Amino acid sequence: MSDLLKNHIKLHFIVFILGFTAIIGKLISLPAVEMVWYRMLIAFVALGVFLFFRKQSVVYSSRAILQILGVGLIVAVHWITFFHAVKISNVSVTLGCMASTTLFTSILEPIITRRRFIWFEVIIGTIILIGLYLIFQFEFQYKWGIVTALISAFLAGLFTVLNKTFIPKYNPVVISFYEMGSGFIGITFLLVITGGFSAGIPAPSAVDWMWLLVLGIVCTAYAYVVSIDVMKVLSAYSVVLTINMEPIYGILMAFFIFKDSEYMSLGFYIGTLIILAAVFSYPLIIKMLNKRSVIVKEIGHLQ
Repeated sequence: MSDLLKNHIKLHFIVFILGFTAIIGKLISLPAVEMVWYRMLIAFVALGVFLFFRKQSVVYSSRAILQILGVGLIVAVHWITFFHAVKISNVSVTLGCMASTTLFTSILEPIITRRRFIWFEVIIGTIILIGLYLIFQFEFQYKWGIVTALISAFLAGLFTVLNKTFIPKYNPVVISFYEMGSGFIGITFLLVITGGFSAGIPAPSAVDWMWLLVLGIVCTAYAYVVSIDVMKVLSAYSVVLTINMEPIYGILMAFFIFKDSEYMSLGFYIGTLIILAAVFSYPLIIKMLNKRSVIVKEIGHLQ
């Protein structure tokens, strides 16, 4: 089995786990900010324990650490907006909107990494937006959930591209460790400034603690590290495009778990099929263009 195929399989497994994240967010009774605060604390501790037993150095230059810490703050805001969107709309609406991450990434990656724009990435991103339009033209009652989820999707594209720039230089577990710590500290300052601590942090119930541990260890520490690690082989765009399967997995699971509250209009399911078609068309286009490039090179040699 090739490294490329292994990393695609690993990524799809992670995406399945991420699809369950929104469901956990719905099951946990805490508000979005406090939920992410606990999530990042648990993930930070779990990653710290892992690094300690692996005897992995976390010493980088101050500039590198500051850059990684900055991305951690973006991750924190992404998760807060994501879970808030789940709370004020539902799992299906939030996960459907997250597919727009592909379009944001197709624009952000060339700007940040200074590579050329690839025309079919923008086209696929646009097709996904068409799917989103069909999904939400009859679901406007969730307008604030849609807006919040789209902000979360933009931030997801941004931190994915920025993490891609760290991969060749730094250990992915250390990257995750610093980013979880940064997000936790950032949210702590936010709670101090807004008086969240003086009002009292909501205490999780026993059931909340169970889901928070799953969220922090499995859906965050493990999933986050592997998703960064696969970018050693896969491009940021390929990662985000595969993550577009998250709505499919999550919507199906949510429908079986929450039943009627996740039942959507026909337009929603047609739009979802369009998004799914765009996701699967990407590797086919890549294969076709690579084959064409080989043929052109062979013709060049013959001439």
